[in-house]
Amino acid sequence: MKKIFYKDISLGIITPMADEVNTAINFIEDILFECDKYGFKSVKYFVIFDNACTDGTYKLLKNYSINEKRLRVVYAPENMCVVDAYIKGYREAITASCDWILEIDAGYSHLPSEISRFFKKMELNYDCVFGSRFIKGGGYKDAPFLRYILSKWGSLLVNLIMRTKLRDMTSGFELFKKKVLFQLLQDNFIQSKNTFFQTEIRFYCHKYNIVEVPITYSNPSLKNTKTAMYDALKNLYFLYKKNIL
Repeated sequence: MKKIFYKDISLGIITPMADEVNTAINFIEDILFECDKYGFKSVKYFVIFDNACTDGTYKLLKNYSINEKRLRVVYAPENMCVVDAYIKGYREAITASCDWILEIDAGYSHLPSEISRFFKKMELNYDCVFGSRFIKGGGYKDAPFLRYILSKWGSLLVNLIMRTKLRDMTSGFELFKKKVLFQLLQDNFIQSKNTFFQTEIRFYCHKYNIVEVPITYSNPSLKNTKTAMYDALKNLYFLYKKNIL
């Protein structure tokens, strides 16, 4: 197995962000602190904003980026949904020639202290490392019970229907090699306009060498649950029809 040398790897980090004015700078600093432990060739942090931001977080980070050169504040008013923000981040990191691309959500719903778990697994030459709340060591914190049930049973349903094997098919804390996201965007697979797109990504990544690591997810919201459920069922049927029938 080829040994990983962090000094040869360019890391890209992407985080869609909206109204996080109270935590944004601390969150970014905590993530960069964790990444600095590894001595990457370079680190570029792409924070994606659009018209969903109304509390001044964009301006705050734009000013902060004057001194923090690793931070790239991207404004994309053309975004129509959260999926557009994630994909914009992927494209920015690929264009910047990042070898590994880490996706992490804002507001400490994902914990910067758990990033090292992803890097340690990637050392073993995996193509994708996915955060999981449903393996040993993972979990929910301050979660509405309904949100937990939707994520847990949603993962079980997808695995049953699509013959996938990941214990968590809905999390958005993950690390990719560039080739994976490049091919995914090239093939234009993503159909969802809501959180189900994370499931689509994990489904299409099953042809690669993948693994899960435990994560703790904090403070999930029930906002737009009905819309997200409709989108999930519609696109699960689309995946089933496209790949099984």
